[in-house]
Amino acid sequence: MNASLPSLMIVDDAPLIREGMSISFGNDFDIIQADSRLAAIQPHPPYLALIDLGQPPLPHHSDEGFHLITELLTHSPNMRIFTLSRQDEESHAHSLGIANLIAKPCAPEKIKAHLYNALRMQNNERDNENQDDQPFGIIGQSAAIQTLRNQIAMSAAISFPVLIEGESGCGKELVANALQSLRGNSGSTYKALNCAAISPTLIEPTLFGYCKGAFTGASAAQAGFFEEANDGTLFLDEVGELPLELQAKLLRVLENGEYQRVGETQTRKSRARIIAATNRNLRAAVKDGSFRSDLYHRLSVFSITAPPLREMGQDKLVLLNHFRSHYAKQLNKPSFELHAEAFLAWEQYAFPGNTRELRNIVIRLAIKYAGKTVTAEQLRDEFDPHATELDLTPSSPPPQALLAQGTFDLNQFLSEQESIYTNTALTMTDNNISEAAKLLGLNRTTLRSRIEARARYKKPG
Repeated sequence: MNASLPSLMIVDDAPLIREGMSISFGNDFDIIQADSRLAAIQPHPPYLALIDLGQPPLPHHSDEGFHLITELLTHSPNMRIFTLSRQDEESHAHSLGIANLIAKPCAPEKIKAHLYNALRMQNNERDNENQDDQPFGIIGQSAAIQTLRNQIAMSAAISFPVLIEGESGCGKELVANALQSLRGNSGSTYKALNCAAISPTLIEPTLFGYCKGAFTGASAAQAGFFEEANDGTLFLDEVGELPLELQAKLLRVLENGEYQRVGETQTRKSRARIIAATNRNLRAAVKDGSFRSDLYHRLSVFSITAPPLREMGQDKLVLLNHFRSHYAKQLNKPSFELHAEAFLAWEQYAFPGNTRELRNIVIRLAIKYAGKTVTAEQLRDEFDPHATELDLTPSSPPPQALLAQGTFDLNQFLSEQESIYTNTALTMTDNNISEAAKLLGLNRTTLRSRIEARARYKKPG
């Protein structure tokens, strides 16, 4: 093995072909040979793989090769897999979401170019992460946000559908944008459609297009979002609001790439990658019959959960500082500050509208109180009057799961736990610091100093 070279796994049941490829690529890559589907599944697979679709026991059919690719991506979704394909295999490959197809015949130098391009894309993604304190534009340092970033990084490299789940206001569209930006092709098309913001009668022609005369007002043929997305990305926000009839048509596109414009009999092909998002519980919708089970399973090949703000611990402070600094610059006005009691109210508030609500509150405060100190009463006037005080944060994942992520910060974790218990004690005692200190086993002075220290947490400077 040559650790200085990037690794490349070659999967082919023919030993002469494996040896020939190893000779062709051996000067540029550290070659790992596998003669079967079983041999290709490894505990630590390489980033690159070159696979022949004809695998035993049916070497003249592509089914086993497609099964292998699906299995590899399930275990290692960040792999870049290339396959030399015949024309009759391409439609099947695209319906599975496999985008790295190299048409036969192809010279070794051209194959190398494809492989090196994949490595450059990987390096660019790493450089972008290193240059940005908030990777992918996702702000926060909590364990929930670290998990979200890991899910984005794993899902971005593959072309299977991705389902983004989460409450309203959690930033699902931001996650979709991050997935698109990490694909490594800045010139690829990105189309987005909010399925809840458009009339059900208009969704079908908007998605699939229509021919001239298909309905009243259709004076000319019009391409739909699938056609315009081409081989880029189509983001379907609030996909749970699609009518059942359209769910069946969307399923057909996901399964074989086929669709028709409204009023047209010609079958067209889509190679767009689908990213869907919903704030509905689609599992419950499947049970009550309002969402198709087969479509749910096809959309959720990979799932990402955008966490609610209540699970993000001290990130509500990080977001406060980020947004008030951002909008102070945008408005060209001095930033506002929070009085110590207002700061406590901020920490205790549940933010039922999640990050979107937090941002909107900051915008209103930035306009109304530029350069001033906001009192607790003034802050509470901006809160949702129907919201309850802070609910206890759900139990943390077990220590093994947190440590295994490789991004665990003990000081931050302890700070978040302290904040949870402090806020709870203050809520139980109606913000009576003396009584809260008794509940926490602290003296009054110690508790007050800790509250004031948190109020100074990362003030924009």
